[in-house]
Amino acid sequence: MNPDDPIGMLAEIAASDQTWPAMAAKYGVDNDLPPWKTSLDGLTDALDHAACTEGTLTFKERRDDEDALAATHYRNLPYPENQLMALAHSLISRGVVDEDQLRERLAVIRARLES
Repeated sequence: MNPDDPIGMLAEIAASDQTWPAMAAKYGVDNDLPPWKTSLDGLTDALDHAACTEGTLTFKERRDDEDALAATHYRNLPYPENQLMALAHSLISRGVVDEDQLRERLAVIRARLES
């Protein structure tokens, strides 16, 4: 898969207007950053650390993908949503994460949150 190609499920999520600012306003939350931002930071740190091994996405590749995708496919999303979506896009397009498995995992998480 070409890293520049759109990814259906991510395009759907990006178009859903469920950004942190919208959700925070809806539920009266005052935090500027979403609660998952620290997990995203930890994930990117772990990926950068893992880049020391062969065959893993390097720091430069990850950041180049993030910069390019945040400026194109996810330019209408606020930070850090554009960072998260760009990372997911990069990992899916490089075969590190399977799109169908991610879709299933998100469905499980959504069901738990909505119960």
